[in-house]
Amino acid sequence: MPCPLLFKKAPENIAFNPESCYSIKLVVKMDNIELVAQKRDLLGKKVRFLRRKGITPVNLYGHGVESSALQIETPVLRKALTKAGKTSIVSLKVGSSKRPQMAIVREIQRDPVKGELLHVDFYQVRLDQKLKIEVPLVLMGKAPAVKEFGGILVQELSSIEVECLPANMPHSIEADISGLAQLDQAVHVKDLHVGEGVTIIADPGKVVAKVARARIEVVEEVAAPAVEAEAEVAEEEEAEAAKAEGKPPAESEKKQAGSEKKSAA
Repeated sequence: MPCPLLFKKAPENIAFNPESCYSIKLVVKMDNIELVAQKRDLLGKKVRFLRRKGITPVNLYGHGVESSALQIETPVLRKALTKAGKTSIVSLKVGSSKRPQMAIVREIQRDPVKGELLHVDFYQVRLDQKLKIEVPLVLMGKAPAVKEFGGILVQELSSIEVECLPANMPHSIEADISGLAQLDQAVHVKDLHVGEGVTIIADPGKVVAKVARARIEVVEEVAAPAVEAEAEVAEEEEAEAAKAEGKPPAESEKKQAGSEKKSAA
């Protein structure tokens, strides 16, 4: 019986058995990020001794999974985090266990001054269960309205929450801003394109990026100093005129003369 499914060339993500047209399975392609962790005995404030030895304390937890205190060599962990971010599956092998745990990076703690790794949390996932995750948003292209009308490009969202199977997690989601040709024009969540099997949870009408109008601030000149200067000049002229006519000095001059007498005494 001829096979009803004919492939000139098997798709890259499909394993095809030519002997049976029904032996087709999905092969999930994931980043090859592997880490080896050891169980950790030092807890609490004592973990600072691990950091001094170039070891970072980590924790592995998940839905229905008991939390495990682990430790990983800092240089190896730093390299893996750079590649994985928070949107890639990490194959985490614990001790001598032959079966690795599939996990994603949930939280990274760093020293606020030096930026050194302090602690990392891994969340264990199941490949057959969907999860919710924050994915970075990347603006692509250039907005014509910025150059044409002097607008200001404002990115309202830097990341967006999606729901998908672990194997379908996107590293990032691109937002095309090349169509923003007018002021006040915007790209919304509904305009984003994601891969198959990925659902955006955010409000479709929410603004991702827009071209705002440049604000022009009018600075008013302060005339108070000039008024005070004119008042002082007028007072001096009045005093000079009073002396010439032999009239008693003004009130301000009396005060000044009295202060001079007191200082002389």
